[in-house]
Amino acid sequence: MSTALPTWANVLRQPVDGQHLVTQQGRYVVTRGSDEAGTTTITDRTSKKVAVRHVPATDFVAQSPVVIDDRYALLEDIRSDGPDPQIKVLRYDLTTGKASTPAIPPVSEPEIGAYDGTFAYSSTDAKNRSCLIVADLANLKSRSITCVAAPGYVADPVVSADTVTFSEIIAPETSRRCKRVLTAPLTGGAAQPVPAATNCIQWSGATLKGATVWSEVSAADPDQYQSKAYVRESGDSPARPLGTVVTDTILACGNWILWETRTVSPTGAETYQINRWRPGLAKPQVMYGGKPGVALTPMTCQNNTIYVEAAYLATTPAYTETISAAL
Repeated sequence: MSTALPTWANVLRQPVDGQHLVTQQGRYVVTRGSDEAGTTTITDRTSKKVAVRHVPATDFVAQSPVVIDDRYALLEDIRSDGPDPQIKVLRYDLTTGKASTPAIPPVSEPEIGAYDGTFAYSSTDAKNRSCLIVADLANLKSRSITCVAAPGYVADPVVSADTVTFSEIIAPETSRRCKRVLTAPLTGGAAQPVPAATNCIQWSGATLKGATVWSEVSAADPDQYQSKAYVRESGDSPARPLGTVVTDTILACGNWILWETRTVSPTGAETYQINRWRPGLAKPQVMYGGKPGVALTPMTCQNNTIYVEAAYLATTPAYTETISAAL
């Protein structure tokens, strides 16, 4: 397996108030407008014909990711303000452009983890338990991984080629609050906890081929935008520190686990990097080194390719550029 660094390609350059790339795959490209609701457009890459133009309902805003294959796309909108918060999930048939409410349990937490056509989400069952569900986009077959009694809940699913990694929050809003990371194989089997380096402050992570990279941050930490990351090459191996990462940027793509880091100079200029690691590698590789002042969005993965948007906000005019790298 090659460890040669991939070449980055420029995919889409737009004004800050233009269209922003969400993801693309073999046939379709998904972009989202900078309008307040986040209008989502899915376009055939060859014919340039618009297959779907999805405008969220009034008071709803679009969420990422968009789960997509050659036939369907799963889109999520949320309404978080007001007395009636809701999450709406629609599956579009890309050959007809029509949407239908998926025959899946209602989504109860806004985070949806996805790896190509497999996705994972939280749902509430008839016993008022929060359950992690893994489903297939093509046929909507799903199964429950684990459930947690209220007021606890599961969240933060990250899906790789072989595993779903997620967090379990126990006793929220109390001094006994505990947030831990667990993993479960996509082929079936019970969820297993990832032993924490520091008790009960795990945040999120990604697992691939038995190895897990995760981060830990407590409610008392002054900067929750950043967290301390660790890796275990197997369930019983010791935790190795990986330094400070940008919280919620750990994901799996192809044979790699990736994350972003951010450093701040004495003058306040931010510099971002993208690191990658895979089981058997002695230390992470720096896959991308940004210029000072250029901010990165969280990465997405589709078909073993990473997509990330870089924001050049200090230039005149300001613009964003989506870049990609095949792993």
